[in-house]
Amino acid sequence: MNKVDYNFSNDVVSCYFNADFKCIDTLATVSSIVFVTDENVYSFHKEKFEHYPTITIHAGEAYKNQATADFIIAELIKLEANKDTMLIAVGGGVVTDIAGYVASVYMRGIRCGLVPTSILAMVDAAIGGKNGIDAGLYKNLVGTIRQPEFIFYDYAFLDTLPVKEWINGFAEIIKHACIKDAVMFGVLERYSLHDYQNDKTLIADLVEKNVAIKSAIVASDEFEKGDRKLLNFGHTIGHAIENMHGIPHGHAISIGMVAACNLSEEINGFHFSQAEKIVKLLHQYQLPVDVETDHEKVFEILKMDKKRKSDGIHFILLKNIGHAQIKFVPLTELQSRFKDIL
Repeated sequence: MNKVDYNFSNDVVSCYFNADFKCIDTLATVSSIVFVTDENVYSFHKEKFEHYPTITIHAGEAYKNQATADFIIAELIKLEANKDTMLIAVGGGVVTDIAGYVASVYMRGIRCGLVPTSILAMVDAAIGGKNGIDAGLYKNLVGTIRQPEFIFYDYAFLDTLPVKEWINGFAEIIKHACIKDAVMFGVLERYSLHDYQNDKTLIADLVEKNVAIKSAIVASDEFEKGDRKLLNFGHTIGHAIENMHGIPHGHAISIGMVAACNLSEEINGFHFSQAEKIVKLLHQYQLPVDVETDHEKVFEILKMDKKRKSDGIHFILLKNIGHAQIKFVPLTELQSRFKDIL
């Protein structure tokens, strides 16, 4: 097990890489631990939870809402959870997001740790302290920024991860390469999804690289006043697509990244040959690059994006692969170009 500490404004988050779930009780007293997981993870790994109180929720983005948060809180009350309780989320991004949210509001804050079990959660959702729930069509509209005490990486969970969830997670890995790491982009070009699925060392190295990229960005701007916005590359349009069509997060972000590349070509000097390389890489990892949609409805959802400021949106555009920029785009300009970029 390899421990790496990441320093944020008021907290230190310990990441335990190549860890074994059996050692989780070394990070908290056994009597204080309460697990939150979903029905899918629980069905595959029931034996891991045998000796601990465990709250099981329905799986999927459709359940990332206040009703599920209320259910978890009600279960915590039944368990007489208190300020000494360590709430540990074991699951994908939905589980880590909602458990982190509950931990930040229950009794005005209890201890929290995360055990991400999907690629997407390992490289993105579990990192950075963003916790939250959806409100109707609007993703992550309600939430907090509060760091977990630790993130625990047991790659054995990936043995039961469906292929579609590997694909889903690689969208965020490609995003990190696009905004911050041209070298990693080249590495991804040389390998395939199959290579990473069948080589634990290869995927472990890639996960740790992505944790370092995102943690560095968040550490420099934890509360998203500046550079943390770069992590939203592909997410402005992607979130609207995701909620309108109900497609997986990574698929929607992939489509959103292509739209952002198209807008980058039009207004930010991004060369079409680099955009083509990104599209090719997304195809290589079996991600979609377009969707048949109602542009007007997507735009209406997009207008409620958290990055909106009065009459425009802070959009993440590329200058080059590995170099992203934040650019304020007036809503009128975005609307006039919308059908061309999406």
